[in-house]
Amino acid sequence: MAISVAIIGSGPAGFYAADAITKSVDDPVIDIIERLPTPYGLIRGGVAPDHQTTKKVAKKFEKTALQAGIRYFGNVEVGRDVTLDELHEIYDAVILAVGAPADRVLSIPGADKAGVHGSAAFVGWYNGHPDFVELEPDLNIETAVVIGNGNVALDIGRVLVRSKAGRAKTDLPPYARDAMDASPIKDVYLLGRRGPLEAKFTNVELREMLDLSECAPVVDAADLPDSVPDDMEDRAKRLAEKNLETLKAFAERDPNAMPKRAHFGFYAKPVEILGDDRVAGIRIERTRVEDGQAVGTGETYDIPCQLVVAAIGYRAEPIPGLPYDERQGIIPNDKGKIADGLYAVGWIKRGPSGVISSSRPDGVEVAEHIAADFPSGGSKPGRDRLAALLDERDVRVVHFEDWKALDEEEEARAEQPQPRHKFTAIDDMIEHLEGRE
Repeated sequence: MAISVAIIGSGPAGFYAADAITKSVDDPVIDIIERLPTPYGLIRGGVAPDHQTTKKVAKKFEKTALQAGIRYFGNVEVGRDVTLDELHEIYDAVILAVGAPADRVLSIPGADKAGVHGSAAFVGWYNGHPDFVELEPDLNIETAVVIGNGNVALDIGRVLVRSKAGRAKTDLPPYARDAMDASPIKDVYLLGRRGPLEAKFTNVELREMLDLSECAPVVDAADLPDSVPDDMEDRAKRLAEKNLETLKAFAERDPNAMPKRAHFGFYAKPVEILGDDRVAGIRIERTRVEDGQAVGTGETYDIPCQLVVAAIGYRAEPIPGLPYDERQGIIPNDKGKIADGLYAVGWIKRGPSGVISSSRPDGVEVAEHIAADFPSGGSKPGRDRLAALLDERDVRVVHFEDWKALDEEEEARAEQPQPRHKFTAIDDMIEHLEGRE
Protein backbone atom coordinates (compact mmCIF):
# COMPACT_ATOMS: atom_id res chain seq x y z
CA MET A 1 0.00 0.00 0.00
CA ALA A 2 1.27 3.50 -0.84
CA ILE A 3 2.67 5.62 1.97
CA SER A 4 0.23 8.42 2.80
CA VAL A 5 1.76 11.73 3.84
CA ALA A 6 0.11 14.90 5.15
CA ILE A 7 2.18 18.09 4.99
CA ILE A 8 0.77 20.91 7.13
CA GLY A 9 1.79 24.18 5.51
CA SER A 10 2.31 25.14 1.87
CA GLY A 11 5.33 27.39 2.08
CA PRO A 12 8.73 26.56 0.57
CA ALA A 13 9.55 24.03 3.31
CA GLY A 14 6.35 22.10 2.62
CA PHE A 15 6.88 22.03 -1.14
CA TYR A 16 10.54 21.06 -0.83
CA ALA A 17 9.49 18.18 1.43
CA ALA A 18 6.82 17.02 -1.02
CA ASP A 19 9.25 17.06 -3.92
CA ALA A 20 11.93 15.21 -1.97
CA ILE A 21 9.49 12.50 -0.87
CA THR A 22 8.48 11.80 -4.47
CA LYS A 23 12.15 11.12 -5.20
CA SER A 24 12.74 8.88 -2.16
CA VAL A 25 9.52 6.86 -1.89
CA ASP A 26 7.70 4.82 -4.54
CA ASP A 27 4.37 6.38 -5.55
CA PRO A 28 3.55 8.22 -2.32
CA VAL A 29 0.18 9.89 -1.78
CA ILE A 30 0.95 13.40 -0.51
CA ASP A 31 -1.61 15.94 0.68
CA ILE A 32 -0.52 19.52 1.36
CA ILE A 33 -2.86 21.10 3.91
CA GLU A 34 -2.96 24.90 4.12
CA ARG A 35 -4.95 27.19 6.41
CA LEU A 36 -5.33 29.87 3.71
CA PRO A 37 -6.89 29.30 0.28
CA THR A 38 -3.62 30.51 -1.27
CA PRO A 39 -0.38 28.48 -1.32
CA TYR A 40 3.32 29.41 -1.11
CA GLY A 41 3.56 30.90 2.38
CA LEU A 42 6.21 33.60 2.60
CA ILE A 43 6.64 33.65 -1.18
CA ARG A 44 3.26 35.35 -1.30
CA GLY A 45 3.03 36.91 2.14
CA GLY A 46 6.62 37.67 3.11
CA VAL A 47 8.85 38.30 0.10
CA ALA A 48 9.01 42.03 -0.64
CA PRO A 49 6.45 43.17 -3.23
CA ASP A 50 9.19 44.77 -5.32
CA HIS A 51 11.07 41.46 -5.55
CA GLN A 52 8.99 39.89 -8.30
CA THR A 53 11.93 37.85 -9.62
CA THR A 54 12.29 36.13 -6.24
CA LYS A 55 8.58 35.28 -6.26
CA LYS A 56 9.01 33.34 -9.51
CA VAL A 57 10.25 30.36 -7.48
CA ALA A 58 6.53 29.69 -7.04
CA LYS A 59 6.55 28.28 -10.59
CA LYS A 60 8.84 25.50 -9.38
CA PHE A 61 6.48 24.75 -6.51
CA GLU A 62 3.55 24.71 -8.94
CA LYS A 63 5.25 21.90 -10.86
CA THR A 64 5.50 19.98 -7.60
CA ALA A 65 1.84 20.58 -6.79
CA LEU A 66 0.82 19.21 -10.19
CA GLN A 67 2.75 15.95 -9.83
CA ALA A 68 0.74 12.76 -9.77
CA GLY A 69 0.02 11.70 -6.21
CA ILE A 70 0.12 15.23 -4.76
CA ARG A 71 -3.02 17.15 -3.85
CA TYR A 72 -3.55 20.58 -2.30
CA PHE A 73 -6.12 21.10 0.46
CA GLY A 74 -6.38 24.86 0.94
CA ASN A 75 -8.70 26.70 3.33
CA VAL A 76 -8.32 23.82 5.81
CA GLU A 77 -7.15 24.78 9.27
CA VAL A 78 -5.60 22.13 11.48
CA GLY A 79 -7.14 22.53 14.91
CA ARG A 80 -10.39 23.95 13.50
CA ASP A 81 -11.42 21.69 10.62
CA VAL A 82 -9.35 18.64 11.50
CA THR A 83 -7.11 17.94 14.48
CA LEU A 84 -3.46 16.97 14.46
CA ASP A 85 -4.38 13.75 16.28
CA GLU A 86 -6.88 12.91 13.55
CA LEU A 87 -4.26 13.47 10.86
CA HIS A 88 -1.85 11.25 12.79
CA GLU A 89 -4.48 8.50 12.83
CA ILE A 90 -5.36 8.94 9.14
CA TYR A 91 -1.86 9.29 7.62
CA ASP A 92 1.27 7.18 7.87
CA ALA A 93 3.41 10.33 8.10
CA VAL A 94 2.55 13.88 9.13
CA ILE A 95 5.00 16.72 8.46
CA LEU A 96 4.82 20.08 10.17
CA ALA A 97 5.84 22.86 7.77
CA VAL A 98 4.05 25.71 9.51
CA GLY A 99 6.98 28.12 9.69
CA ALA A 100 7.50 30.80 12.32
CA PRO A 101 4.67 33.28 11.76
CA ALA A 102 4.85 35.24 15.01
CA ASP A 103 7.00 38.29 15.75
CA ARG A 104 9.65 38.19 18.40
CA VAL A 105 8.40 40.61 21.02
CA LEU A 106 10.09 44.00 21.39
CA SER A 107 10.59 44.13 25.16
CA ILE A 108 11.41 47.75 25.96
CA PRO A 109 9.34 50.42 27.74
CA GLY A 110 6.77 52.00 25.46
CA ALA A 111 6.64 49.12 22.99
CA ASP A 112 2.86 48.96 23.44
CA LYS A 113 2.28 52.47 22.08
CA ALA A 114 0.24 53.11 18.95
CA GLY A 115 2.55 53.24 15.95
CA VAL A 116 4.79 50.34 17.07
CA HIS A 117 4.49 47.20 14.93
CA GLY A 118 6.29 43.91 14.50
CA SER A 119 7.72 43.14 11.09
CA ALA A 120 5.58 40.02 10.56
CA ALA A 121 2.43 42.11 10.97
CA PHE A 122 3.72 45.10 8.97
CA VAL A 123 5.06 42.97 6.11
CA GLY A 124 1.88 40.91 6.15
CA TRP A 125 -0.15 44.11 5.89
CA TYR A 126 1.67 45.48 2.86
CA ASN A 127 1.69 42.04 1.22
CA GLY A 128 -2.09 41.68 1.53
CA HIS A 129 -2.05 38.75 3.97
CA PRO A 130 -5.64 38.18 5.18
CA ASP A 131 -4.49 38.05 8.81
CA PHE A 132 -3.09 41.58 8.70
CA VAL A 133 -5.24 43.67 6.35
CA GLU A 134 -6.87 45.33 9.36
CA LEU A 135 -3.54 46.59 10.75
CA GLU A 136 -3.91 49.97 9.02
CA PRO A 137 -0.67 51.57 10.21
CA ASP A 138 -0.67 55.36 10.22
CA LEU A 139 1.69 56.42 7.43
CA ASN A 140 0.87 60.11 7.67
CA ILE A 141 4.37 60.50 9.06
CA GLU A 142 7.72 62.04 8.19
CA THR A 143 10.08 59.66 10.03
CA ALA A 144 10.08 55.91 10.62
CA VAL A 145 12.50 53.72 12.55
CA VAL A 146 13.07 50.09 11.61
CA ILE A 147 14.85 48.09 14.29
CA GLY A 148 17.05 45.42 12.72
CA ASN A 149 20.04 44.94 10.46
CA GLY A 150 18.80 42.11 8.26
CA ASN A 151 17.05 41.75 4.93
CA VAL A 152 13.55 42.12 6.41
CA ALA A 153 14.51 45.52 7.83
CA LEU A 154 15.96 46.47 4.44
CA ASP A 155 12.78 45.39 2.67
CA ILE A 156 10.58 47.49 4.95
CA GLY A 157 12.76 50.56 4.66
CA ARG A 158 13.10 50.25 0.89
CA VAL A 159 9.38 49.78 0.26
CA LEU A 160 8.56 52.82 2.43
CA VAL A 161 10.89 55.15 0.49
CA ARG A 162 10.34 53.87 -3.04
CA SER A 163 8.95 56.29 -5.59
CA LYS A 164 5.31 56.14 -6.65
CA ALA A 165 6.43 54.85 -10.05
CA GLY A 166 8.57 52.17 -8.39
CA ARG A 167 5.70 50.95 -6.23
CA ALA A 168 3.38 50.81 -9.25
CA LYS A 169 5.44 47.88 -10.57
CA THR A 170 4.88 45.82 -7.43
CA ASP A 171 2.06 43.61 -6.18
CA LEU A 172 1.33 45.87 -3.21
CA PRO A 173 -2.42 45.74 -2.58
CA PRO A 174 -4.07 49.07 -3.48
CA TYR A 175 -4.78 50.01 0.16
CA ALA A 176 -1.08 49.75 1.05
CA ARG A 177 0.16 51.34 -2.16
CA ASP A 178 -2.22 54.28 -1.77
CA ALA A 179 -1.19 54.81 1.87
CA MET A 180 2.49 54.81 0.95
CA ASP A 181 2.01 57.03 -2.08
CA ALA A 182 0.20 59.59 0.08
CA SER A 183 2.74 59.42 2.91
CA PRO A 184 4.91 62.51 3.50
CA ILE A 185 7.70 60.27 4.79
CA LYS A 186 11.18 61.75 4.37
CA ASP A 187 13.48 59.70 6.63
CA VAL A 188 13.79 56.04 7.54
CA TYR A 189 16.33 54.88 10.13
CA LEU A 190 17.54 51.26 10.06
CA LEU A 191 19.17 50.53 13.40
CA GLY A 192 21.36 47.65 14.52
CA ARG A 193 22.83 46.98 17.96
CA ARG A 194 26.15 45.85 16.54
CA GLY A 195 28.43 47.17 13.81
CA PRO A 196 28.50 46.98 10.02
CA LEU A 197 30.64 43.83 10.04
CA GLU A 198 27.98 41.96 12.02
CA ALA A 199 25.02 43.13 9.91
CA LYS A 200 23.01 40.33 8.29
CA PHE A 201 22.12 42.10 5.03
CA THR A 202 22.85 40.20 1.87
CA ASN A 203 24.86 42.42 -0.45
CA VAL A 204 22.46 42.15 -3.37
CA GLU A 205 19.70 43.66 -1.23
CA LEU A 206 21.97 46.25 0.34
CA ARG A 207 23.09 47.49 -3.06
CA GLU A 208 19.48 48.01 -4.11
CA MET A 209 19.49 51.13 -1.94
CA LEU A 210 21.85 52.73 -4.47
CA ASP A 211 19.25 52.34 -7.22
CA LEU A 212 16.34 54.14 -5.57
CA SER A 213 15.24 57.17 -7.58
CA GLU A 214 14.03 59.29 -4.65
CA CYS A 215 16.08 58.14 -1.66
CA ALA A 216 19.72 58.60 -0.66
CA PRO A 217 21.32 55.96 1.60
CA VAL A 218 23.11 57.61 4.51
CA VAL A 219 25.82 56.19 6.77
CA ASP A 220 28.32 57.81 9.13
CA ALA A 221 31.79 57.06 7.77
CA ALA A 222 33.06 57.07 11.35
CA ASP A 223 31.07 53.86 11.97
CA LEU A 224 32.87 52.04 9.16
CA PRO A 225 36.17 50.19 9.75
CA ASP A 226 38.92 50.46 7.18
CA SER A 227 38.92 46.73 6.52
CA VAL A 228 37.59 43.36 7.64
CA PRO A 229 39.63 41.39 10.22
CA ASP A 230 41.51 38.38 8.85
CA ASP A 231 40.28 36.09 11.63
CA MET A 232 36.68 36.04 10.37
CA GLU A 233 35.33 32.77 8.94
CA ASP A 234 35.74 32.78 5.14
CA ARG A 235 32.08 33.03 4.14
CA ALA A 236 31.29 35.67 6.76
CA LYS A 237 34.40 37.58 5.75
CA ARG A 238 33.40 37.67 2.08
CA LEU A 239 29.94 38.97 2.95
CA ALA A 240 31.34 41.58 5.36
CA GLU A 241 33.83 42.78 2.74
CA LYS A 242 31.10 43.26 0.13
CA ASN A 243 28.80 44.99 2.59
CA LEU A 244 31.60 47.26 3.81
CA GLU A 245 32.40 48.27 0.24
CA THR A 246 28.73 49.11 -0.36
CA LEU A 247 28.40 51.04 2.90
CA LYS A 248 31.49 53.09 1.99
CA ALA A 249 29.76 53.95 -1.28
CA PHE A 250 26.75 55.11 0.79
CA ALA A 251 29.02 57.33 2.88
CA GLU A 252 30.22 59.09 -0.27
CA ARG A 253 26.69 60.02 -1.34
CA ASP A 254 25.25 63.49 -0.72
CA PRO A 255 22.42 62.88 1.78
CA ASN A 256 20.59 65.95 0.53
CA ALA A 257 20.68 64.93 -3.13
CA MET A 258 17.33 63.16 -2.84
CA PRO A 259 14.02 64.10 -1.21
CA LYS A 260 14.16 61.03 1.07
CA ARG A 261 16.91 59.40 3.12
CA ALA A 262 17.56 55.92 4.51
CA HIS A 263 19.89 56.22 7.50
CA PHE A 264 21.94 53.17 8.47
CA GLY A 265 22.62 53.36 12.19
CA PHE A 266 25.07 50.98 13.83
CA TYR A 267 26.05 50.46 17.47
CA ALA A 268 22.49 51.51 18.30
CA LYS A 269 20.42 49.69 20.93
CA PRO A 270 16.79 50.81 21.36
CA VAL A 271 15.98 51.21 25.04
CA GLU A 272 12.65 53.09 25.13
CA ILE A 273 9.80 54.19 22.88
CA LEU A 274 8.98 57.83 23.65
CA GLY A 275 5.62 59.60 23.60
CA ASP A 276 2.26 59.47 25.34
CA ASP A 277 -0.21 57.02 23.83
CA ARG A 278 1.42 57.28 20.37
CA VAL A 279 5.03 57.04 19.26
CA ALA A 280 6.86 60.37 19.31
CA GLY A 281 10.41 59.08 19.26
CA ILE A 282 12.83 56.36 20.25
CA ARG A 283 15.70 56.47 22.75
CA ILE A 284 18.89 54.77 21.65
CA GLU A 285 21.88 53.66 23.71
CA ARG A 286 25.22 53.64 21.96
CA THR A 287 27.01 50.29 22.10
CA ARG A 288 30.36 48.74 21.38
CA VAL A 289 31.01 45.20 20.21
CA GLU A 290 32.86 42.85 22.56
CA ASP A 291 33.34 39.18 21.61
CA GLY A 292 30.64 39.59 18.98
CA GLN A 293 28.07 40.98 21.42
CA ALA A 294 26.65 44.49 21.74
CA VAL A 295 27.53 46.07 25.09
CA GLY A 296 25.83 49.29 26.18
CA THR A 297 28.00 52.33 26.90
CA GLY A 298 25.42 54.28 28.89
CA GLU A 299 25.40 57.11 26.35
CA THR A 300 21.96 57.75 24.83
CA TYR A 301 20.37 59.89 22.15
CA ASP A 302 16.82 60.30 20.83
CA ILE A 303 15.39 60.04 17.31
CA PRO A 304 12.02 61.77 16.83
CA CYS A 305 9.74 59.48 14.81
CA GLN A 306 6.10 58.53 14.41
CA LEU A 307 6.42 54.86 13.35
CA VAL A 308 8.56 52.03 14.73
CA VAL A 309 8.75 48.59 13.10
CA ALA A 310 10.67 45.91 14.99
CA ALA A 311 12.36 43.54 12.52
CA ILE A 312 14.08 41.56 15.25
CA GLY A 313 13.11 38.07 14.17
CA TYR A 314 10.25 35.60 14.01
CA ARG A 315 9.26 32.66 16.15
CA ALA A 316 7.13 29.59 15.77
CA GLU A 317 4.02 29.29 17.88
CA PRO A 318 3.41 26.36 20.25
CA ILE A 319 1.26 23.53 18.87
CA PRO A 320 -1.21 22.03 21.36
CA GLY A 321 -0.16 18.56 22.44
CA LEU A 322 3.48 18.91 21.32
CA PRO A 323 6.56 19.95 23.29
CA TYR A 324 7.88 23.44 22.59
CA ASP A 325 11.37 24.88 22.97
CA GLU A 326 10.66 28.36 24.29
CA ARG A 327 14.25 29.56 23.91
CA GLN A 328 14.67 28.55 20.28
CA GLY A 329 11.01 28.94 19.34
CA ILE A 330 10.82 25.50 17.69
CA ILE A 331 9.25 22.07 18.15
CA PRO A 332 12.05 19.85 19.55
CA ASN A 333 13.13 17.27 17.00
CA ASP A 334 15.94 14.91 16.07
CA LYS A 335 17.08 15.95 12.60
CA GLY A 336 13.49 16.61 11.63
CA LYS A 337 11.86 13.69 13.45
CA ILE A 338 9.55 14.59 16.34
CA ALA A 339 8.04 11.16 17.06
CA ASP A 340 7.00 8.04 15.16
CA GLY A 341 5.19 9.23 12.06
CA LEU A 342 5.59 12.92 12.95
CA TYR A 343 8.22 15.19 11.40
CA ALA A 344 9.16 18.85 10.99
CA VAL A 345 10.78 20.91 8.24
CA GLY A 346 11.70 24.56 7.81
CA TRP A 347 11.54 27.20 10.50
CA ILE A 348 9.36 25.15 12.89
CA LYS A 349 12.23 22.63 12.84
CA ARG A 350 15.35 24.83 13.01
CA GLY A 351 14.27 28.39 13.70
CA PRO A 352 13.78 31.40 11.40
CA SER A 353 16.99 31.72 9.45
CA GLY A 354 18.34 31.49 5.93
CA VAL A 355 16.87 32.16 2.51
CA ILE A 356 14.09 30.34 0.65
CA SER A 357 16.29 27.49 -0.53
CA SER A 358 17.63 26.90 3.00
CA SER A 359 14.63 24.64 3.62
CA ARG A 360 15.49 22.28 0.76
CA PRO A 361 17.85 20.10 2.86
CA ASP A 362 15.13 19.75 5.50
CA GLY A 363 12.89 18.16 2.88
CA VAL A 364 15.59 15.72 1.83
CA GLU A 365 16.25 14.80 5.45
CA VAL A 366 12.61 14.11 6.28
CA ALA A 367 12.17 12.14 3.04
CA GLU A 368 15.03 9.90 4.14
CA HIS A 369 13.36 9.42 7.53
CA ILE A 370 10.06 8.40 5.91
CA ALA A 371 11.75 6.00 3.49
CA ALA A 372 13.55 4.36 6.41
CA ASP A 373 10.52 4.35 8.74
CA PHE A 374 8.15 2.72 6.22
CA PRO A 375 10.25 0.16 4.33
CA SER A 376 7.19 -1.98 3.54
CA GLY A 377 4.92 0.87 2.47
CA GLY A 378 1.96 2.42 4.26
CA SER A 379 -1.11 1.13 6.03
CA LYS A 380 -3.40 4.13 6.63
CA PRO A 381 -6.24 5.50 4.45
CA GLY A 382 -4.90 9.06 4.13
CA ARG A 383 -6.57 11.20 1.47
CA ASP A 384 -9.89 9.39 1.13
CA ARG A 385 -10.55 9.60 4.85
CA LEU A 386 -9.51 13.26 5.05
CA ALA A 387 -11.75 14.19 2.14
CA ALA A 388 -14.69 12.36 3.76
CA LEU A 389 -14.10 14.08 7.12
CA LEU A 390 -13.93 17.54 5.55
CA ASP A 391 -17.05 16.83 3.53
CA GLU A 392 -18.89 15.69 6.67
CA ARG A 393 -17.85 18.93 8.38
CA ASP A 394 -18.92 21.06 5.41
CA VAL A 395 -15.44 22.52 4.92
CA ARG A 396 -15.07 24.46 1.66
CA VAL A 397 -11.77 23.00 0.45
CA VAL A 398 -9.77 25.02 -2.09
CA HIS A 399 -7.89 22.64 -4.36
CA PHE A 400 -5.01 23.60 -6.62
CA GLU A 401 -7.22 24.12 -9.65
CA ASP A 402 -9.21 26.58 -7.53
CA TRP A 403 -6.02 28.40 -6.61
CA LYS A 404 -5.13 28.64 -10.30
CA ALA A 405 -8.50 30.31 -10.92
CA LEU A 406 -7.73 32.85 -8.18
CA ASP A 407 -4.23 33.33 -9.57
CA GLU A 408 -5.55 34.01 -13.07
CA GLU A 409 -8.14 36.46 -11.74
CA GLU A 410 -5.51 38.38 -9.76
CA GLU A 411 -3.38 38.76 -12.86
CA ALA A 412 -6.36 39.65 -15.06
CA ARG A 413 -7.62 42.46 -12.85
CA ALA A 414 -4.20 44.07 -12.38
CA GLU A 415 -3.59 47.45 -14.01
CA GLN A 416 -0.26 47.68 -15.81
CA PRO A 417 2.51 47.75 -14.75
CA GLN A 418 1.17 45.99 -11.64
CA PRO A 419 1.85 42.22 -11.90
CA ARG A 420 -1.26 41.22 -9.94
CA HIS A 421 -4.12 42.66 -7.89
CA LYS A 422 -4.32 40.35 -4.91
CA PHE A 423 -7.33 39.01 -3.12
CA THR A 424 -6.80 40.01 0.50
CA ALA A 425 -9.93 38.53 2.13
CA ILE A 426 -10.73 34.83 2.34
CA ASP A 427 -14.47 35.46 1.91
CA ASP A 428 -13.79 37.28 -1.37
CA MET A 429 -11.71 34.36 -2.62
CA ILE A 430 -14.44 31.84 -1.82
CA GLU A 431 -17.12 34.09 -3.32
CA HIS A 432 -15.16 34.36 -6.57
CA LEU A 433 -14.72 30.59 -6.75
CA GLU A 434 -18.35 29.86 -6.04
CA GLY A 435 -19.39 32.39 -8.65
CA ARG A 436 -17.59 30.28 -11.25
CA GLU A 437 -19.30 27.02 -10.28
